[in-house]
Amino acid sequence: MPLNGPTFGLPDPVTVGVRATLLLAIAGATAWVTGIPALFPSLGPSAFVLAARDQGPTPRTVLGGHAVGVVCGLLAYTAAAAVFSVPTTPLDFHPPWLVVSGVVAVGLTSSGMLAVDAVHPPACATTLIVALGLMSTLSEAALVLPAVASLLVVDRFTSRIHLPF
Repeated sequence: MPLNGPTFGLPDPVTVGVRATLLLAIAGATAWVTGIPALFPSLGPSAFVLAARDQGPTPRTVLGGHAVGVVCGLLAYTAAAAVFSVPTTPLDFHPPWLVVSGVVAVGLTSSGMLAVDAVHPPACATTLIVALGLMSTLSEAALVLPAVASLLVVDRFTSRIHLPF
């Protein structure tokens, strides 16, 4: 469905806003009903990219990019925790071991996405969420991919619907 509106080739702002809202609905409802952190910051940019594009990221690119981000974030955080005493509180940058973890994770994610041909820039936010200790365990990080998949499911259905504005 082309989203070109009266703004000279740019997507219609109302349509993009409605689609982005719908894309986050399942993740948001899951978080609200279960208390599981299924709604997290990197889903917002992914929802926007999906909602605003005529032809944009493929499901493989979106899911693959976030998967690379999770793996690289876990690797960086685990490596930092194995060598240094990382703070038990997320986003505590004194000493700077979480800074090292985050910076390394973004570098690894950038290279990893290119290596597997799954470039999705919002995944760099996912890797920071994991590497900075916000979702630093395997069980927490495992929530990322189902939440991203929920965006893709909703995107598949809403891309077929012509919104009346």
